[in-house]
Amino acid sequence: MIVALKKVRFDTSEPESIKFMAREIMILQKFDHPNIIKLEGLATSRMHYSLYIVFEYMQSDLTSIIARPDMRLNEAQIKCYMQQLLSGLQHCHERGILHRDIKGSNLLIDKNGMLKIADFGLANHFKPEKKRPLTSRVVTLWYRAPELLLGATDYGIGIDLWSAGCLMAEMFAGRPILPGRTEVEQLHKIFKLCGTPTEDYWRKTKLSTTFRPPYTYRSNKKEAFRHFPASSWRLLSVLLALNPANRGSAGSALQDEFFSTSPLACELSELPVVYKEDPEAALKLERRRHKTRQRSQSQKERKKKVIDEEGTKPDDVGSNEEPIKSRLSTVFRQLEPGSSSTTITTTTTTSTSSSTSKPTEKSQSSQTSAESHPNSTTNIKNKPPLPNARRSRANKYSNNNNKDAMNRLSRAQRSQSSKDFSRS
Repeated sequence: MIVALKKVRFDTSEPESIKFMAREIMILQKFDHPNIIKLEGLATSRMHYSLYIVFEYMQSDLTSIIARPDMRLNEAQIKCYMQQLLSGLQHCHERGILHRDIKGSNLLIDKNGMLKIADFGLANHFKPEKKRPLTSRVVTLWYRAPELLLGATDYGIGIDLWSAGCLMAEMFAGRPILPGRTEVEQLHKIFKLCGTPTEDYWRKTKLSTTFRPPYTYRSNKKEAFRHFPASSWRLLSVLLALNPANRGSAGSALQDEFFSTSPLACELSELPVVYKEDPEAALKLERRRHKTRQRSQSQKERKKKVIDEEGTKPDDVGSNEEPIKSRLSTVFRQLEPGSSSTTITTTTTTSTSSSTSKPTEKSQSSQTSAESHPNSTTNIKNKPPLPNARRSRANKYSNNNNKDAMNRLSRAQRSQSSKDFSRS
């Protein structure tokens, strides 16, 4: 069974954090409705101050359905979603619970198309006959009722119904209808859509007039909703009423003519579902990828081990080279009698690999060809100064053939002298 986990962090040193966590769990335990997320249980982790709330797994949410490119919901599908939403809200309100954060991303949809209200982190108890002050800093800005924006602390089910009306219009339009960036701008958009509140509204609600609009707006709902079905206008006007007392209840909204006119709400099987990747298939795929990565890593380690072992093996039996090392050798050579000795320091590097033996053979053959040339000594001496290694080899060649070169030069001089004598 695939489940969803919601991690709850709380600090024992702050009683308020424990209070909020306990309140959410207690509220979820009160519900037993097909359109409200089901609490499966609780789980703890080894880490301190961590608790997981276990829910049933849901495939998608209403925001993903609305945001599909080039795919609008038809009237029958919108009626089906609104019936499920209002039915879930009715169940909450009858048990004295305000959700206080109704929006598309908190309305989850399973693989069968069933809508479920989720995320009761901001939910709270309320009693119409015994009202108490509540915070106005609730509900996401785009779906926040005007009385909350004006700072009301004495409110009821009307704030959830306003959010439901915003979602209904959003499903028809395919986008949010009141996307304000600040609270002041949000109020300005609401007053342009619904009209400026009357004096009676300010007197009855006893709200602050700080954000009272400087201009008088007339209601623009018919113009804004002109592309919506005519049967939806009455219900939208009720849900988006400025006065929360005029919004009715979720039960009365379900009795609106919008749900009884043609086309009727479609079946769940006709609803679109944005399927996420199957969690079981995704888990199997991840396991397969993990095994593949492990196998690849082990192969790389084996190859590296083989390369390291080959690098530490001794040289071939037939090779006379020394193991790989770098050593400094001092070569002394004695020139002709009367000349001073010269010390040359070279760095000799040998290699055990067979690939480096071929260049050595080539260098030996080139040495042989250089030694056989009669002017090799002269050519080497006339060139610019060579690096230490090359200079040592050149001096070696010169030392080995020094006497032969001098003899050949003497013979050439004697031959030239004989020719000059015969001409004279």
